[in-house]
Amino acid sequence: MKINILLCDIFEGLLPDNVPSYFSMFEEMFRSVSSNVEYIIYNVWNNEFPAEAESGEVYLITGSNAGAYEEVLWVKNLLEFIREAYRNDAKLVGICFGHQAIAQALGGRVEKAAAGWGAGIRTSLITDNYALNYFDCGAMRLLYNHHDQVLQLPPKAVSFAASEFCPNEGFYIGKQVLTFQGHPEFTPEYEGHLIENHAADEPALTKQFALASLKNSSPDSRKAARWILEFGE
Repeated sequence: MKINILLCDIFEGLLPDNVPSYFSMFEEMFRSVSSNVEYIIYNVWNNEFPAEAESGEVYLITGSNAGAYEEVLWVKNLLEFIREAYRNDAKLVGICFGHQAIAQALGGRVEKAAAGWGAGIRTSLITDNYALNYFDCGAMRLLYNHHDQVLQLPPKAVSFAASEFCPNEGFYIGKQVLTFQGHPEFTPEYEGHLIENHAADEPALTKQFALASLKNSSPDSRKAARWILEFGE
């Protein structure tokens, strides 16, 4: 299958030497499930978009240091592209910022959460029967690093996971939209690198708990990847 990657950041200066690019994390994630995936990359952070949003195409919107509510040209253009893709019956997948951008574009609300930073591995409760096809133990563990949250879902959206920290850990809209607040593409090693070296604005206690979570559990990245790939078929 083909996935159009709408790259919303390259995390310049944040990647360790053993990670060649942010996109490479997605390659590794999907490779763990299937070797039959091809990609087209658009640097939307640099205002590079597909010429049009085509019906049946899969557009995966990545994480970013930007906010979905920011008055920045490329962010505004991304929200308009999401609305066009939705109107044209394309498929949209959102990861962290992508999850938030899709919600914001389609009528939801994203804000910096009063709960503060979420980092490390977090467990959320599966709240929707369809999601149990992929997270059959009734819970989802993913890696997180975010301050913004989707506080109001767009119309027709079904939230499939929730935690005390974040009420909307992911949602879907029919067979067109699938999103995750977490980062299934991250690895625990990268998350640890991020927290230890690039999290000066996160409270010390948050970082302490986040690092401990990396030792005490493992993320369900392959389960999320499998859902994304089957959703895109």
